[in-house]
Amino acid sequence: MILSKQNEPMTTFLKSTREGSILTLTMSQPETRNALTGNTAVEEFVQACDAVRQDASIRVVVLTAEGPVFSSGGNVKDMLRYQTEKLLPDTIRAEYRNGIQRLPKALYNLDVPIIAAINGPAIGAGLDLTCMCDIRIASEKATFAESFVKVGIVPGDGGAWLLPRAVGMSKASEMAFIGEALNAEQALACGLVSRVVAHEALLDEAMMLARKIAANPGSVLRMTKRLLREGERSSLESLLELSAGYQAIAHMTSDHHEAVNAFVEKRAPKFST
Repeated sequence: MILSKQNEPMTTFLKSTREGSILTLTMSQPETRNALTGNTAVEEFVQACDAVRQDASIRVVVLTAEGPVFSSGGNVKDMLRYQTEKLLPDTIRAEYRNGIQRLPKALYNLDVPIIAAINGPAIGAGLDLTCMCDIRIASEKATFAESFVKVGIVPGDGGAWLLPRAVGMSKASEMAFIGEALNAEQALACGLVSRVVAHEALLDEAMMLARKIAANPGSVLRMTKRLLREGERSSLESLLELSAGYQAIAHMTSDHHEAVNAFVEKRAPKFST
């Protein structure tokens, strides 16, 4: 049980369900539009990532939400306390470091592939949350806004690092400087999402994709994701060196041996991890 600052039980933010090696995490506070602040959301995400990291049987994570909104990001009503409590800038900075900034560190750096199934508006930190995932599938009802500027603040959760890597610097700058929302088709056009599907088919499409990913060896999936992440910030030489080390490990796994034998024997492989 997670407690509030007043030691009162708080509503669970994340619900989890399991289908084989696929873990689905569902944000479940539609009454707050699945806001990521002013509740236990960050702590629950960090705990979930720790659990996934330690469970080698999980090969894919699907992230989605209940209600009509994927996530409204920061709780704007909660920001009123910055006026009433007259907090010092150092205090607010510490809140970000120890709060919302733990989310990208945990989620973006998780080695297991993550699919975001975006059922509705993803606003501010909610948009940045999708960019912490590897694959983004949008319902036709989804919208996307890097809207911090509209409420007079900056992306405090790493959005200025995440968004350009998803859509390029020019489009990210346009989105961050204007703050207006993109619809699902516009998000598809700029590469923010990889596909747009009918709203009622969203989870089916996400699970279909998850199953295709989960059909592959879990250890190799984790190493492949780590290489993709490292490739975003390392030199070619460094990445080649890391790839050689990972490949040496991969060649010695039972799953690789099974894949080669299955290919030679013209049958479907049966992976163990």
